[in-house]
Amino acid sequence: MSYPEYYTPARIGELYVPDTASAVTAGNAAGLSHADNDSKRVYLLLVDMQVDFVHPDGALSVPGAVEDTRRVIEWIYDHAGEITTIGASLDSHQTAQIFSSPWWKNADGTHPDPFTVITSEQVNAGEWIPVYEDAWSKDYVEKLEADAKKQLMIWPFHALIGTPGHTLVPALYEAIAYHGAARQTQPTLLIKGTVAKTEHYSIMEPEVKVSANPNDDINTALMDDLATYDLIYVTGQAKSHCVLETVTSMARYYPPEIVAKMRVIEDGMSSVAHPEIDFEALANESYGQLAEQGVSLVNTTDGIG
Repeated sequence: MSYPEYYTPARIGELYVPDTASAVTAGNAAGLSHADNDSKRVYLLLVDMQVDFVHPDGALSVPGAVEDTRRVIEWIYDHAGEITTIGASLDSHQTAQIFSSPWWKNADGTHPDPFTVITSEQVNAGEWIPVYEDAWSKDYVEKLEADAKKQLMIWPFHALIGTPGHTLVPALYEAIAYHGAARQTQPTLLIKGTVAKTEHYSIMEPEVKVSANPNDDINTALMDDLATYDLIYVTGQAKSHCVLETVTSMARYYPPEIVAKMRVIEDGMSSVAHPEIDFEALANESYGQLAEQGVSLVNTTDGIG
């Protein structure tokens, strides 16, 4: 397939102002049918395909994400006439959140470095002390280990609201705008991660729910909407974290007949690199378990179905 003139694969890792006008003009001229006419309704759910995760100089750059994004963008152009709706999540943070350095300090007043693991045992022993929300934070690390089966990771500042790293990759934004114009449908932009007291890897739910906060419970509206589609494609960044937790949430709450509609695009995502933890191996094990539950693992070279 020939792609629109404004699309330049070599610029996927660059920060620039998207050429939205050209994308919409090209979409309008594509001659595709209205999305409402689709006999097979297909949803593409893009997880956190933002500058900070994809670009090589992003704050939490995922190795391989530029090429992942190129494949996804071209898959959108190749299958624009078959994709009914595109949804894209935006990880959205402040500088002080429970997984960031300012939230914690040791007895000397030193804040933890990025990629430090903080355990409930360390917190109970006073090795790490919460700067904010003392009682909640101590309870949080215990709940995280007991309920979510993971330990608290300190991440570099990333996806900070109002910074360039928070934005969708410009070339991807153009592809989404093209699709919306071509199919006469609106994309759905999904904000997650704004509540400082909890982590929010999954689009569908936080790691530990904050009572009385409507932004930190199960996103039943989105879950219910996705369930109405014939196929649900999911991909994005990172394979080992936000994509995995999103797919896991869906597989946890959906009945088998809805899980069977799910398609995870493997060559559209990569795992976070960590100096000590092999997130790729852990992710592959989890995706194998999801496949046993009925989730299909596919690639951009596969047809839609």
